[in-house]
Amino acid sequence: MSTSSKVAIVTGAGSGVGKAAALALLADGYQVVLAGRREAPLRDVMAQSGAADRARAVPTDVADPDAVAALFEAALAAFGRVDLLFNNAGVNTPPIPLEDMTLAMWRNVVDINLTGMFLCMQQAFRVMKAQTPRGGRIINNGSISAHAPRPHSIAYASTKHAVTGLTKSAALDGRRYDIAVGQIDIGNAATEMAQRMATGVIQANGEIAIEALMDVAVVGQSVLYMANLPLSANVLFHTVMATKMPFVGRG
Repeated sequence: MSTSSKVAIVTGAGSGVGKAAALALLADGYQVVLAGRREAPLRDVMAQSGAADRARAVPTDVADPDAVAALFEAALAAFGRVDLLFNNAGVNTPPIPLEDMTLAMWRNVVDINLTGMFLCMQQAFRVMKAQTPRGGRIINNGSISAHAPRPHSIAYASTKHAVTGLTKSAALDGRRYDIAVGQIDIGNAATEMAQRMATGVIQANGEIAIEALMDVAVVGQSVLYMANLPLSANVLFHTVMATKMPFVGRG
């Protein structure tokens, strides 16, 4: 199947990593369904891409199973199939000691980052195993926090560690349906969420330090690389990070 006939769904597509991935996929000829809570940013991405005729904006709360089902129904109605899900939507809390975190804050992160990702994967499996040609690819956004937490980030780090379990389980369960599932772990891309890195964030030793950032467009190209592999090959885990960020070694 040529790239120009492939259909992708990108969640959290209105900003940051999701926007970068949507723009990269549209530039490569994909038909893309952009999902996010607010329609206006999704339409801005479509306009910026210069390929609005190959894109659809579908406002979606990924924590709502009915909204997720409607997202996939909209993709099928518009383009007839789904070849790629970039499972990207996610939220964080402000840096806060775990003993001060409210249950509502915890549940919001879990509902979106973990349950929302599961709901999208479940719908993708249902569609991909039934379509002709059968199969497709799912790329989950894991984050460096799937490997190493930051101070005061227990909800985010817990959900991102759990994403690794989702990825491994779905990669195994997807084999019989020709569904390839992988994970991209991103460190310090220059997005709205990461701008605080440029002014200084708390480190493991309690110090405040400025951290290096990378162009978020690099992440878009990484997603595109994973997306364009044949279904006979899979990148199970892909880490892309600012070269000088404190991750490997001791910071």
